[in-house]
Amino acid sequence: MPPETPLRLLHVEDSEFDHALLQAQVAAEGVPADWHCVQSEEAFLQALEQTWDAVICDHHLPGSSGLRLLALLRERDDLLPFLLVSGQIGEELAVEAMRCGASDYLLKGRLARFVPALLQAIRAAAAQRERAQALRDLQRSRAQLAELTEHLQQRIEAERAQLSRELHDDVGSQLTALKFDLAWLQRHGSGAEAAPRLAQALELLDGAIAASRRLMQNLRPPILEEGVVAALQWLVQGFERQHAELQLSLQYPDERVDVGEACCLVAYRFVQEALSNVAKHAQARRVRIELQWASGVLGVEVEDDGCGLRPGALEQAQRFGLRGLRERAEQAGGWVDVSSRAGRGTLLALNLPIPTHVHAVHPLAEEAWT
Repeated sequence: MPPETPLRLLHVEDSEFDHALLQAQVAAEGVPADWHCVQSEEAFLQALEQTWDAVICDHHLPGSSGLRLLALLRERDDLLPFLLVSGQIGEELAVEAMRCGASDYLLKGRLARFVPALLQAIRAAAAQRERAQALRDLQRSRAQLAELTEHLQQRIEAERAQLSRELHDDVGSQLTALKFDLAWLQRHGSGAEAAPRLAQALELLDGAIAASRRLMQNLRPPILEEGVVAALQWLVQGFERQHAELQLSLQYPDERVDVGEACCLVAYRFVQEALSNVAKHAQARRVRIELQWASGVLGVEVEDDGCGLRPGALEQAQRFGLRGLRERAEQAGGWVDVSSRAGRGTLLALNLPIPTHVHAVHPLAEEAWT
């Protein structure tokens, strides 16, 4: 179906007769068009400052060629239709034109399919533009979502740190002061009836203090300030106390590096989530945690000998914890790989670029818990 609005067609042709011939061919098909004809490369480049629906170009031009003008066009616009029309087009020329991005090629003596080829090229370019715009919109949406996710994650970590400080500075100090008061009453209290109540109150208060400490450490462990190795040592030791049935090993290079606060936090949360998944789902007996740093990249692996993931389970996992791990890694410029087979365990691997300011701290020996 012919377009409702006139097509804007740029024709590069040094023959007025051939220009008029193409105009007549388009008009005979009932296609409205506004034509602009240029005869030189300079005029062609100037005309490209305007908006066109298609370029129709002769191959043999004074001081230039259709292929050269095609190359100049593609440097500016990848999608604008370009139809090469010439008196003679050899097979090699036709192949080269299509390889360089021509929409079609036609002989001047065989113009019966010119209008259908022109309309098809314009429709194809419009569809490509729509797809390209949709892709740009999708990429922009993903970038905005990534920025929002990073912002929310930063807010969450900041609130975790704030809550941890408040638990330590306010709640913790008040509970400790209350314990001292109860202990004083227990030592100096009168009456046998008060002693059991005071002892019970002290026991409850000890539980409250322990709970506040656990909350503080789970929200934002202070050990993170000591670096990734110390943080993971503390995490693994605490996990072992809660899951005595598991054998854990933590391995790392002799030379420790300062990976930066952001990398340390991502690595800590990665191992924390991985160990949580092992405890909940893996049915494992052994877990290996390994740190590596080389060529400016921090690598963290968590491998278990459990039941592994069933076929299709990996896609489901991406919707929850694993997706969160991957988003954290991507925000820090890294990535997460997962390898698993049913009955063969699961390997989670995190790779993070280490900030350029890092430096070696001191040698450390490998440490393992069994």
